[in-house]
Amino acid sequence: MKLINIGFGNMVSASRLIAIVSPDSAPIKRIISEARDRGSLVDATYGRRNRAVLVTDSDHIILSAIQPETIAHRLDASDDTDDEEEDDE
Repeated sequence: MKLINIGFGNMVSASRLIAIVSPDSAPIKRIISEARDRGSLVDATYGRRNRAVLVTDSDHIILSAIQPETIAHRLDASDDTDDEEEDDE
């Protein structure tokens, strides 16, 4: 299981992520509101501005104060590390 840092020491399982999107559009704001209502919203912003919305396969919505591009780069970097570790074995 590969974990991705989404800021402030919070980690998310890379294999459970479906999408990493910006929170600016109306449909994403609606998704956040609906997740809050049904109790499946995880706010990992520590009171800072929400900059990324992570959608998981378990229908949870995770808010992060880190830019979506930064999280995507961390995801790619962990994939590269995985390939190197498999080559060593």
